Amino acid sequence: MTQRRSPTVRRRRLGAELRKHREEAGVTIEAVADRLRCSTSKVSRIETGHTSATPRDVRAMLDIYGIDGDESAELVQISREARQKGWWHPYSTVLTGAYVGLEAEANSVRAYEQQVVPGLLQTEEYARAMIRSARPDISADEVERRVRVRMERQSLLMQDDPIDLWMVLDEAVVSRPVGGDAVMRAQIHHLVVTAELPNVTLQVLPFAAGAHAGMDGTFTILDFPEPTDTDVVYAENATGGLFLEKADELRKYVFIFDHIRAAALRPEESVSLLADLAKEPLWEWRQRGLT
Repeated sequence: MTQRRSPTVRRRRLGAELRKHREEAGVTIEAVADRLRCSTSKVSRIETGHTSATPRDVRAMLDIYGIDGDESAELVQISREARQKGWWHPYSTVLTGAYVGLEAEANSVRAYEQQVVPGLLQTEEYARAMIRSARPDISADEVERRVRVRMERQSLLMQDDPIDLWMVLDEAVVSRPVGGDAVMRAQIHHLVVTAELPNVTLQVLPFAAGAHAGMDGTFTILDFPEPTDTDVVYAENATGGLFLEKADELRKYVFIFDHIRAAALRPEESVSLLADLAKEPLWEWRQRGLT
């Protein structure tokens, strides 16, 4: 079994460890910046995982905190791994935030989606049509690069150590024919096929459920195999999204997700509904009802 490693997660882990050691040593960020002859913002960004640290900087920081031996060597090695390029690096011009880097090493993903099929489950044609409609301001070349990223991400579902995906889709997601009838039918069929994977659980939240716990918006919960890597909630929006990591925020979204999946159709019922929709989609009979 291969082990997925993400420089984004390594940066985050390194920063958390460095912050912990600094606080335990009773050293201020200003004192560290003075010793390293750098700005306080650089030290802060290292600790929050927003920027990578050189092995030299890590050694110097650990020396200040009185950390040596095996623990120091391990953190210096993590700093080397954090400076490597992820597979998504060539697409950095079309990516915003750190989501893809976090997803690359996640153990599981639990998500609720209100409007569109999530990237991990999109067909190429659906992705292209959705991106063109949602981003009319970008070039055709950028559309294609965004499509390529989404197709690359989907390898997470089928590689040797696949991610565990639990996805709840609002019925609106499969009611709107993105890309037209043929594209959307193919997309729904793709959902049925993907739901057969042992690491994928797919549910549909029907309109009949009425008001529900997820009405505030779409979100994703990522957890990681290493206990030291805390879970993350990603709440998506038009400007890229918001990452939430505080314990109370995580508990709130786990609570919301549990209520959403309880209100949704069971996985087997959801797949049966999707199979029926691929044959006779909702938008067709609704159009007939308007004539």
